[in-house]
Amino acid sequence: MPTVRPLRALRYAAAAGPLDDLVAPPYDVIDAAQRLDYLARSPYNVVHLTLPDSEEQAARDLAAWCADGVLCEEEPRYWWLAQDYTGPDGIARTREGFAASVPVTPYEQGKILPHERTHAGPKEGRLRLLRATRTQLEPIFLLYDAEPLLERPHGEPALDVEVDGVRTRVWPLEGSVLETPALLIADGHHRYETALAYRAEQPEATHTFAVLVSARAPGLEIFPTHRVVRALGEVDGTEVDAPNGGVTLYRGGRYLRVASDDEFGPSVVEALAPEGVTYTPRAADAVAAVDRGEAEAAFLLEPVTVEQVARFAHAGETMPQKSTFFYPKLTSGLLFHPLA
Repeated sequence: MPTVRPLRALRYAAAAGPLDDLVAPPYDVIDAAQRLDYLARSPYNVVHLTLPDSEEQAARDLAAWCADGVLCEEEPRYWWLAQDYTGPDGIARTREGFAASVPVTPYEQGKILPHERTHAGPKEGRLRLLRATRTQLEPIFLLYDAEPLLERPHGEPALDVEVDGVRTRVWPLEGSVLETPALLIADGHHRYETALAYRAEQPEATHTFAVLVSARAPGLEIFPTHRVVRALGEVDGTEVDAPNGGVTLYRGGRYLRVASDDEFGPSVVEALAPEGVTYTPRAADAVAAVDRGEAEAAFLLEPVTVEQVARFAHAGETMPQKSTFFYPKLTSGLLFHPLA
């Protein structure tokens, strides 16, 4: 069983300015224009570290912020996170979990498991940044299959901020070392595999930074990622009036329930070998792209379940990319995890 422990964290001090100007979404969902916007909000915005001009500049900025009191170091503790959000389905929810320091162990040990494939490129860039800063700048999102291990503290949160319509509140939480069931990576495969590579270089870097969420807690939802495709061959199926389960193909103004013996939607689409695939969590956007003539077809998928994700992970198999859409993303800049 993985052993998680209280997190030795850095966080912004009052001298850094309003928290609204300091936080941002994770690095991998920020485009070039958004990056410039976040950089301009404050000289201390987290994007100066997560998407810097160079890894060396990020290291210099981080060191200066610590020396100047922009960042302060907290005593080791857990941090409870509550995220209030409205999903792509229009339903308001609150997802809760806690930030902790988690062990970095190879997948084959079965303590922390992946469910999606990754590419080498992003990991190489993240590894250079980790070498330079010696700090985990953004958390990994992990699931565990048990009742919540901790409870939200009472009182006002220590941090309260909204990013892209998602409100995140954070409370410090005292606690001791915890043993957990096997942890499943919901989001942050590249970051975790970067931590594995860094530990191979620096054996003392035994832990990394994650937010743990119970798969049994209310507010956790996996949303589908629909496929919009530029070109597609013939597909067998039954014409339907509207999506009603399984995989639905939208093409030429008509819906087709795709015929397949495979119950896992992303694999069904992958087997049909569409060309020029892009992704969206909103079915209406996928259909609109086809209607506008920007794509030949769209595949509308059902959500993947937590049970399906766990089954793939425990079998040592990985899903096609973009099989799951865990929303909301974890806000960056609330906490940092120094490794030295």
